[in-house]
Amino acid sequence: MTRDEAPFLDVPVMAPKAGQVFDVLLMPVSRPELGEIRIDEDLFAIGRGEAPFAAYPTEAVSVLSRRHARIFSEDGAVYVADLGSKNGTHVNGDAVAQQPAVLRDGDEVSFGAGLAYRVRLYPRPAEPEPPRVAVTLAPMREDLGLQPVIVTGFPFMVSKADDTFARYRDDYPHQVNYLSRRHAHLFLKQGVPWIEDLGSTNGTFVNGVRLREQSIRLEPGDVLAFGGSHFVYRVQIEYEADADATATKTSLFVAPVASPEAPQSTGAAALPVDVDPDKTTFVGAADSFLDIFCVDYRAAQEDEINPESPPDTSADAAHRPAPRGKVTMMLVEAMRSFGIRDRHQLERAARVAILVVAVVAIGGAYIWWRGAPDRSLQELVDQGKYVRAAEVADKVLSRHPDNAQYQTLGAEALMRGYVPQWSARLQANDFDGAATVAGEMRARSQNNRDGQALIAQLAWVSDLERYIAARGGVEGPVKMYADASKIRELVRWWDEDTASHQRLLGRIANDVPAFRDVYARALSDLRRLRNDDSVYLAAIDRLDAAVATELGRDQPEALQPMLAEYKDKYPRLSGLDRVESDLKQYTGLVQSLRARAPGALVAQMQKLNLTTPPFQAQYQKLKSKLPADDVQRQYALANKAWEQGDSTQAITALKAIGSGPWADDVAKDAAHKEQVATQFAAVKAAKGTPGYEEQLLGFYASLDPEADAYYVKTIDADVQAIRDVALRRANQLLNRAATSWRQYRNNGLIAGEQRLDAGISAKFRSQAKLLADAQADARQGLRIYAQLKIEDSTQWDTIRDDIQSEIDSQRRSLNDLRMVLDPAVLKTKLSLVGEGSKGDGTESKDASKEVNVGAGGKP
Repeated sequence: MTRDEAPFLDVPVMAPKAGQVFDVLLMPVSRPELGEIRIDEDLFAIGRGEAPFAAYPTEAVSVLSRRHARIFSEDGAVYVADLGSKNGTHVNGDAVAQQPAVLRDGDEVSFGAGLAYRVRLYPRPAEPEPPRVAVTLAPMREDLGLQPVIVTGFPFMVSKADDTFARYRDDYPHQVNYLSRRHAHLFLKQGVPWIEDLGSTNGTFVNGVRLREQSIRLEPGDVLAFGGSHFVYRVQIEYEADADATATKTSLFVAPVASPEAPQSTGAAALPVDVDPDKTTFVGAADSFLDIFCVDYRAAQEDEINPESPPDTSADAAHRPAPRGKVTMMLVEAMRSFGIRDRHQLERAARVAILVVAVVAIGGAYIWWRGAPDRSLQELVDQGKYVRAAEVADKVLSRHPDNAQYQTLGAEALMRGYVPQWSARLQANDFDGAATVAGEMRARSQNNRDGQALIAQLAWVSDLERYIAARGGVEGPVKMYADASKIRELVRWWDEDTASHQRLLGRIANDVPAFRDVYARALSDLRRLRNDDSVYLAAIDRLDAAVATELGRDQPEALQPMLAEYKDKYPRLSGLDRVESDLKQYTGLVQSLRARAPGALVAQMQKLNLTTPPFQAQYQKLKSKLPADDVQRQYALANKAWEQGDSTQAITALKAIGSGPWADDVAKDAAHKEQVATQFAAVKAAKGTPGYEEQLLGFYASLDPEADAYYVKTIDADVQAIRDVALRRANQLLNRAATSWRQYRNNGLIAGEQRLDAGISAKFRSQAKLLADAQADARQGLRIYAQLKIEDSTQWDTIRDDIQSEIDSQRRSLNDLRMVLDPAVLKTKLSLVGEGSKGDGTESKDASKEVNVGAGGKP
């Protein structure tokens, strides 16, 4: 269709500048977070499955149809065309109907109710003309007389009104009518040919697959079919040779001469060797996008008309005289009774009467025959033979897939025949049995689109009820990291087209009363899933975000209060125990990493069992800061030997780690083990001598109950033998700690001017010594309490915690002065005030050794 043939097209056009093209910028008005869209192509697709909309959140693009609109540039102007979208397209509030609308700089264009953009137009600088492209459509069949079509002007619209295909109307009227007036169009995107179906009645096929909402890129060798099996072509694509290219290419744009009198067409491509230029259609002029995307609904109605071609009749049969028999003689006599006497007039009148009677008889028989299947199908439904009726309808639809009556009757029979037993199985929680019934329904509706749509609704209901039953009912627990995806999938399916789902499920409920209870229960369960989505899944998302934030900040301890709150606030949230277990393991790992304790780290890594995604992901980030595999292997050997009391082998294994980021820490651990082994030997040698009990208790208090378990167990009997002495020793240490702590507070806490002093004053030194001694005595006393299994230690625990809190506060305050104090002075002051707790993070700021175990730091 040309513009002259489309008088209904009345689009206001801005004064175009010849040859001017624009870059279009769509600036979001309603959803700023979606970002801008820059269009630098002549044709841009708007649709739910098109880029960039396919990457947007579902709720943002729910207003879009899959084939919603197109924005295109032509003749120095920019247009938007609506493609019959569900929610419409508007420019400055005015609806865009079947006619494209001009877009001007500053206009507001909206797609549906919730997706609006401000239009900005930027003239595009003149660019060199791109290399030309030629697409050759070579007919697949040689016996039909079809001409090859060579297209060098884009866009090119396939239309039964265009002479490219209309020329075959006399020979193949039936096949030409399979084409639509606006059937498909070929266009260029960044110099590459694409094809898009324009909503044709009988479809466009690429390699046997029917095009739906989106365009597709053409490749050499593709097979294109328009409207059926008649207009089928093989695609050839040729590009104009680049004159500056280093590779040798033959120009593909040799203009053939159709006849001696015809001028050369500069836009045509070179023909294949076996193609006759006299029998080839050349398309060098582009169609208009305005014609392609401007819908004339009155003309489009003709696309639905495709009359069967009349049966062939031979010339002999046309001239053969009809035989005269009894019927003829009866009619002749009847004519005579009306006063017709002439012989020739009688015979002519008899022949006409016979012809009329024959036509009436044949017409009546044809009408009866055509209605017989309909009557048969309706009779089966009326008789309650629903399964048989569904089979009959599906068989007829295999030959006549667009018969709406058979679609409707077949779907009705299918629902009435199977849904009652499907509903009974579902209500009994026999989901496998319900699936079997659904499989039988699918087998009897392979060609019934209505039936398939209804079965899809039943499948969703079954999936919903199966999930609800599997979790123990609507009040069942919501499992973290297991249920979220399923809940969102079920809810999203419903939300994507709620009106259609309600209509189809309501249709089933109207036909099958047994389905109504199932439908009502499904809607009730859906409402509960929505509540779970908005409450529990949102809570899981917040928890995941908090876990990622606190672990990234190297503060896993901050998550414990949140988990306690979640246990009280979300009683149906299942899986918090797994999160707690992972938090405990990860916190211990981080604390050992802060303390640079490779032995404890390796032991924890070997027992580590993280089961939740956030902690698993964070652990992968942390692994680069943990001991490498060779260090882990050596520590495994050392720990095994140490646990068995073989100190020599343990120390030898550790000393084999001579280099790497953990070498210094391993050396310290080896020195500690050497000291423990030496003290153990001395204690054994001193047994029975004066001072043995004091030496034994001192050694006992210095041991780590976990790391030095072998030695604790070895001397435990000796310690228990002097339990009273050990208890007195512990109480002495704790009382001494309390005295030092009280004296420290009576003297006044270490003040800011003492910390800020460029040197180390006597006052600072004495106060720091009281604080450090109180810490050491409290730790050793409580360690003996733990080893003796003394449970009544609450008072001393409080004193120890108060001391530790003050030390942590002083260390943080000192570290805040690291940009002011001399590093050596800061290091000395930190060493004097005592050791920081493993969980407060103050070690990470120690001026002598910075350690950052967060996602971005390196030890």
